[in-house]
Amino acid sequence: MEMGFYFYFVCCFLIFFSKASTAIDTISVSESLTDGMSLVSSGGSFALGFFSPDPFSKNRYLGIWYHNDPNKTVVWVANRMNPINDSTGVLKIEESSGRAVLQLQNKTSVWSTTNSTATVQNPVLQLLDSGNLVVRDGKDSNPEHYIWQSFDYPSDTMLPGMKIGIDLRTGFERRLSAWKNWDDPSPGDLTYGVELEAAPEMVLRKGLKKYALSGLWIHNGFSGIRNVRSNPIYDYDFVWNENEVYYTFSLKNKSRMSRVVLNQTESLRTRYAWNPETQTWEEYSKRPSDDCDIYERCGPNGNCDNNKLPVCQCLTGFKPKWPERWKSSDYSTGCIHSKPLNCQRGDGFIKVRRVKSPDITNLRVNKAMNLKECKAECSRNCSCMAYTNLDFTRDGGSGCAMWFGNLIDIKQFQSGSDGMDLHIRVSASETELMEKSEAITLATVVAALLGCLLVVCYILRTRRKLKVEAEDTNANDKENRDENEDLELAGRIPRRDSNWHCLPNNVVKLNNDVGYKLPSGTYQRRFIKSYDDGATSTYDTIVFMHGCCSIMDCLS
Repeated sequence: MEMGFYFYFVCCFLIFFSKASTAIDTISVSESLTDGMSLVSSGGSFALGFFSPDPFSKNRYLGIWYHNDPNKTVVWVANRMNPINDSTGVLKIEESSGRAVLQLQNKTSVWSTTNSTATVQNPVLQLLDSGNLVVRDGKDSNPEHYIWQSFDYPSDTMLPGMKIGIDLRTGFERRLSAWKNWDDPSPGDLTYGVELEAAPEMVLRKGLKKYALSGLWIHNGFSGIRNVRSNPIYDYDFVWNENEVYYTFSLKNKSRMSRVVLNQTESLRTRYAWNPETQTWEEYSKRPSDDCDIYERCGPNGNCDNNKLPVCQCLTGFKPKWPERWKSSDYSTGCIHSKPLNCQRGDGFIKVRRVKSPDITNLRVNKAMNLKECKAECSRNCSCMAYTNLDFTRDGGSGCAMWFGNLIDIKQFQSGSDGMDLHIRVSASETELMEKSEAITLATVVAALLGCLLVVCYILRTRRKLKVEAEDTNANDKENRDENEDLELAGRIPRRDSNWHCLPNNVVKLNNDVGYKLPSGTYQRRFIKSYDDGATSTYDTIVFMHGCCSIMDCLS
């Protein structure tokens, strides 16, 4: 009996251990992954397995989710278009082609990785700790030489290290597409990716229509998005060279998690950050972030400013095309030049600061031109409506971007680190008015500053004068008090027959007492009285002796 129980215990342990051992990150040709099993990345960050978005649905999908997230948030789905309606799905590697294939019980394929022209001796499927599922040759000495990777085929989520963009050598495009619904991972019509005309920018689309644009990448970030370079969670970059153009981001702290997700229902591209204390995902930022992020909110040649009412304003040098519609908050028709252009006689340019770059549809780029050459080229072409410096590096640089036709989707920023400077073509007379206005404004500011300076000087001078007058008044009051004390003393001065004598150098001698020297123009505080019996008494008072021959003369 004991042997039977021991045998049963060992069998249970082995079964448990064998199931635990399935939590590996790689499968080979001789192995497979069935419903109920999972791959877990080496660092434990992500897991690959079968799931159902709706617990009441029979539809099963092969996907990747955060392994330590209690809600198992899904970041990638293989068979988005072809759900399995039971638990018979199995994932395996084909030895002949090196493809990963998801099959049903009857061997019907519902999803597979793309074919590779490379010869694969030992194909393996591996889930990396970045969340990237890769097919590679197990005998290849370079572990980063991927035959196929899920990062090239994103679903609705962008993870750190993923590239959203275009391979310019092959034309291959990586683009996010939202789930159709919370319980349906099939692609919706909300997409997000890089679009390259004359220059690239990030575009959020609803179907075929543009919904929100990032603006051109200028030096340190997109011109249409507030500069968040100093945020504590992630860093980001935009690369544009002869081989590829893409946007990517990385985590500043590997212990923090962040992801970008498209939401079909709310029409948003949202960034989330993981809160380890609450074990939840918290919204960090979103696009569109405000009304001015909506594409063409203020029509052609309009400028959307959230700090003004109404938010739609015409660009400097422009006026509403249909004033009545504009007054009724219909901004779709936009604005036109306030004064007609005259290219042959010469137009001017007005600099508009801190704005999002216009739509790139009618953009031309010359990377070899500096800003001065750019202005000259735009001036010669009567169809050129605006220009700016083009710079896709963080270290500053040159390049020319010119817009032709209407300027669409401009947004005004307030912070000096946001947006870009745009030089807009206007009538020469409009430029003259602007210059006069700027001169008047400058003169007004200078006059105001001078006026303030004069007021401050006047106040300081008045305070100084009042202080001096107060000091003089105090001195006079003190002198008057001293004189009053002397007058009070007069009633106590001995009779004149006390025999005072005037001596040279203002020395006073009373009878045979000691004489006291009184410097000219000073006060003496000692007065001595002699009595018939030879006694003396001293009075401490102030007696002015200058110019007197006797005490009584001084007090008269």
